Amino acid sequence: MNKFSDLQTFVAVVEATSFSEAARRLGTTKSIVSERMTQLEKRLGAALLRRTRPLQPTEAGHAFYEQARQLLMDLERAEQSVQDAQSSLRGSLRIAAPMAFTACHLGPLLARFAMRYPQLCVDVEADDKLANLREGRFDMAIRMSRLADSDLIARSVTVNRHLICASPAYLQARGTPRHPDELRDHDGLIYFNREPNAMWSLPVDGVAQSFRIGARLRADSAHQLLEGARAGLGLAILPSFLAVHALLAGELVPVLGEYAPSGGHIATVYRKSARTPSKIQALTEFLSEEIGHPARWDAQLAEAGLIALD
Repeated sequence: MNKFSDLQTFVAVVEATSFSEAARRLGTTKSIVSERMTQLEKRLGAALLRRTRPLQPTEAGHAFYEQARQLLMDLERAEQSVQDAQSSLRGSLRIAAPMAFTACHLGPLLARFAMRYPQLCVDVEADDKLANLREGRFDMAIRMSRLADSDLIARSVTVNRHLICASPAYLQARGTPRHPDELRDHDGLIYFNREPNAMWSLPVDGVAQSFRIGARLRADSAHQLLEGARAGLGLAILPSFLAVHALLAGELVPVLGEYAPSGGHIATVYRKSARTPSKIQALTEFLSEEIGHPARWDAQLAEAGLIALD
């Protein structure tokens, strides 16, 4: 009987809402997870789960989940305190990161970070969908927006500047908009995750307003929007970290500068705990130092006279 494994498995089942997904997260089989749950309920003399789809905890199961989750967190903190006493970071650091930023900048930075700490395994999963940090699959995430979840802690690394861009050829053919009201006469490249209805939210006199733009291309990839803009398909809202090289090369031109939407911050995000794990703190400080204030790509654009730094 391994009570720790039982607790870990039960918490995983409740958070995954299925035996199969819990088994995948734990790196075991569905039959083993099911057997552990059966034995746990038998030992406790209480039904903890409703075998529905998705699985749901019973009233007793919900109470047990809260206590089991707290015990596992306490154990994790105890282990972390011992690890923090060592001179070098060790163990694993599981990171969820956005695809475009990882490809452009974060990948090389994380490689250098891992080289600095040879006893630390950096485990990265790049996906533009927001990871649920409560599930326990990740220790932290890199996010590119405002923090909306008060259950998480966010530490800013740098500003995530957004620019409205188009190719010189497009602007020559269609004209350069001077005010967001003119966007109705232009083609837009639409980012599904931000503007699914082809409405851009832009600041006018300090107040966010919605503006309709023609949908020329829709994508859930910022890289696809960049390539569409370079090809002359229309106007695109792009993060400066992604557009910097095209802007410096003259392949794109920033427009409507005073109406560019805020992209919030590039930040490290993690669950609340009694103290910030040293691994997360070390990575946050490393990224802040390497990227700079302002970010090195924004400094390049400002030096070229393409943007004005606030």
